[in-house]
Amino acid sequence: MWLAAAGTTAAKAKSCIKTGFFLLFPWDIHRNLLCCIHKAYNPNSGEEKMKFDYLIVGAGFSGCVMAERISSILGKRVLIVEQRNHIAGNAYDYFDENGVLVHKFGPHIFHTNSKKVWDYLSTYTEWTPYYHKVLGMLDGEMVPIPFNLNTLNQLFPSTSTKAIEDALLDQYKFGEKITIQQLQNNKNKQLKALADYIYEKVFHGYTVKQWGLKPEDLDPSVTGRVPVIISRDNRYFQDKYQALPKHGYTEMFRRMLNSPNIKVLLNTDYKEIITDVHYNKLIFTGPIDMYFDYKFGQLPYRSLRFEFEFHNKEEFQEAGQINYPNEYEFTRITEFKKLTHQKNILGTTIAREYPEAYKIGINDPYYPVPKKEYREQYRLYETEAQTIKDKVIFAGRLAEYKYYNMDQIVGRALHLFEKEINAG
Repeated sequence: MWLAAAGTTAAKAKSCIKTGFFLLFPWDIHRNLLCCIHKAYNPNSGEEKMKFDYLIVGAGFSGCVMAERISSILGKRVLIVEQRNHIAGNAYDYFDENGVLVHKFGPHIFHTNSKKVWDYLSTYTEWTPYYHKVLGMLDGEMVPIPFNLNTLNQLFPSTSTKAIEDALLDQYKFGEKITIQQLQNNKNKQLKALADYIYEKVFHGYTVKQWGLKPEDLDPSVTGRVPVIISRDNRYFQDKYQALPKHGYTEMFRRMLNSPNIKVLLNTDYKEIITDVHYNKLIFTGPIDMYFDYKFGQLPYRSLRFEFEFHNKEEFQEAGQINYPNEYEFTRITEFKKLTHQKNILGTTIAREYPEAYKIGINDPYYPVPKKEYREQYRLYETEAQTIKDKVIFAGRLAEYKYYNMDQIVGRALHLFEKEINAG
């Protein structure tokens, strides 16, 4: 259910909650709105504050999964406060003016090996099976990414590919995934030369654009996320479960939050209403350095900028995602219809993705920068967070300064609920 409307009377507020209707208004009216909602359900109360068991900051995966668990399992009341004008965090999708379902913050492809996570989300969505296949522009050729045996055969002369492939299969098992570092450390001169080529063509340029740093300046987990695959499997992921929500991520989140115990306040900085709400515990999913007013300095994040274009033709490119590691300032182009399998739409929408540094008040933080010195800086905030752990739970990519895939963050939220909330 949703919180609604400026100038709302207690009766109208109660009606809005019952119908699930909501409107977006500037944050400065929300204090009056909270009072109206409170009075609608507590007409004889002299208190001005509305009472909740949990106040959750952020309506992304972490906040919404924990809100749903608190409501469904414990039957307790939750207020979610979100500074954006929508739920679903960076997974938010919507139908653009041409009727194309687009991912506002870049392609979100759900994949997992966790049956627990899959079964949990399946409560709130049907799925459209989808195997993500990515092409990369390397030396003027569109080739499969991650680099695999098919990529090798497309880029290298046939006179040399047999010997390279034999060397790979002599050192590694067919189907094995290896990191670029493993390949670079191989003593076989032929494989070392292959590693240097892959590093230069696949990893170096893309990483510099994405992170503003060279691969060797980042945690090895960054390049490890895109392995070299000793097979002919062109899928980007090999997980057991791979799909997109049939009706979109936003609809999945809406169903997740459809409870009389859950209220959502959008377009609102939590600091503006926190003194007007009575709650027992706070769950914070925003940047942890912001929560502590940058006490130990600002943690670096990377942000993204997107350029959306509609093209009046059936398709724009060969694959749903094409990476450009070495050309242009953008990293990739996504064509959304190829992800969602949307039919009966005339035309197609694409997005070009431009990484950039995060600047407070200018853009949004997307990715914590995975570098040892920044992780050590985060530890100072983590230690500070331990001093208030009875009052505040920090959860999610920004709050824990750690990269999570979607399935990982759902699993993390379920774990935190079981360990930190339901256990006691």
